[in-house]
Amino acid sequence: MTIKRAEFDHMVQKLGLRTRQSGDLLAWFEHEGRVVARTRRSLKKGDLPMQHSIRQQLHLDEAELRRVVGCKLSRDDYIRILRDKGRL
Repeated sequence: MTIKRAEFDHMVQKLGLRTRQSGDLLAWFEHEGRVVARTRRSLKKGDLPMQHSIRQQLHLDEAELRRVVGCKLSRDDYIRILRDKGRL
């Protein structure tokens, strides 16, 4: 699955990830004051490099990532997935 910059940015908003600019756009998910997942996005245009790493860093499988990008997975669903995988 390919992820474009706009899709990544939408995913950041949808999941409520916090962000910060550095050489790349850094994004992380906090739950109850603890950082649970972190990833980054290149500032280059076009398809993002290392897309499989973004998926792994967010602790999602391919189908779950498709649901996030397709607007079918909410922040609460993401928390439930993390809880089921023992990340929370």
